[in-house]
Amino acid sequence: MAEAVDLPRNEDGIAAALGVLKQQFGEAFHTGQSMREQHGHTTTWLPTQAPDAVVFATSTQDVSEIVNVCATHDVPVIAYGTGTSLEGHVNAPAGGVCIDMTGMNTILAVHDQDLDCVVQPGVTREQLNLHLRDKGLFFPIDPGANASLGGMASTRASGTNAVRYGTMKDNVLALEVVLPSGEVIRTASRAKKSSAGYDLTRLMIGAEGTLGIITEITLKLQGIPEAMSSARCSFETVDAACEAVMATIQYGIPVARIELLDAVSVKAANAYSKLSLPETPLLLLEFHGSETGVAEQAELFGHIAEEVGGSGFEWTARAEDRAKLWQARHDMYWASLQLRPGTKGVSTDVCVPISRLAECVCAATQKAAELNLLAPIVGHVGDGNFHAMPLVDMDDAGEVERASRFVSWLNDLAISMGGTCTGEHGIGQGKKPYLRKELGGAVDVMAAVKVAIDPQGIMNPGKIM
Repeated sequence: MAEAVDLPRNEDGIAAALGVLKQQFGEAFHTGQSMREQHGHTTTWLPTQAPDAVVFATSTQDVSEIVNVCATHDVPVIAYGTGTSLEGHVNAPAGGVCIDMTGMNTILAVHDQDLDCVVQPGVTREQLNLHLRDKGLFFPIDPGANASLGGMASTRASGTNAVRYGTMKDNVLALEVVLPSGEVIRTASRAKKSSAGYDLTRLMIGAEGTLGIITEITLKLQGIPEAMSSARCSFETVDAACEAVMATIQYGIPVARIELLDAVSVKAANAYSKLSLPETPLLLLEFHGSETGVAEQAELFGHIAEEVGGSGFEWTARAEDRAKLWQARHDMYWASLQLRPGTKGVSTDVCVPISRLAECVCAATQKAAELNLLAPIVGHVGDGNFHAMPLVDMDDAGEVERASRFVSWLNDLAISMGGTCTGEHGIGQGKKPYLRKELGGAVDVMAAVKVAIDPQGIMNPGKIM
């Protein structure tokens, strides 16, 4: 497990910067303990490291001015969206200033004919899709939490629809970014493709705020499908469920979502969401297209599932039934916590090639059992990504050590299989020990880019590298 290590503080610089910002931003400037701790909290087991102040920004100009003051006094800057990141991304290990982006929540433009829109970073995915609904459009990236789009871009978020629509890197056309100097740049235009220079858009996506702060995002949109259907099917083993996933992808069935719940997760979903599913490994799927197309896709999957021993296959196009199933999937974090009240859910994710998925998931289940850990597994398995969440009594040092060992082992296993230590959570503080194992000397290239763009090292220090 990575430690949330404190970094050296620039006490004089922090004091000077806070004095200037208090004068400039007045009521938008906060130093109360509860406010600071809220903005330094982490949803992992890493301890909270609060910033010294929180400033609520409402415009790109605000962000530029805050960053400029911090650069002048050599003070760290951490951007904050909704705080749903999972690897300590918003911790402030060297103190400094947190910029709260929630007030930058305007949908600036929707270009229906071009299938794109321009939003501020505090807009959430649910807010955007509610706005788009009457236009027959939607934004497909769905990480489960109602995250801010700026945070989703910064962590290169993914989610349940990634198997068909890709991740954030595939759905962002351009960004406006405030650099560590306070300068504002645009990384691209609204054109759907370009060969003009370095791809700065994708450099910033997934940089986790270490290279700059995103203040405007141009996103690709999709037309709402004519029809959607959802399906579920139970399997005797995780291995059989993963075989069905591999066959579905190899046959080219254009599934929009294909999610795995292991037996423990199904038990949790039944109790929390008042379902009555067989408590064996389960696949949930969604198909998008024409009415006949989604029916054909569901039927094809049904045949595949039957061939590998699937049972209880059902599909439905009724919106209420689909919503109930997917709400249960999105509630899995809370459902899992109810399996062992009072514990901390330590969610970790890996992603492996589809051909190694069954092996990796089964090994993770066996390892958790060996270590006497209750660790529900769910996953966006259409692209080889899954999450294990040990439920840990944080007052039991032995259990914390075993959980730490499990997380480390799982990350190493995924890397050894040609996979990655994180399919969508990002590196933050929690995954730093595994980045060099995965990428080797490429980390040195990242460090060189970081130094070139942020020579003072003030942008979200202590993350990624």
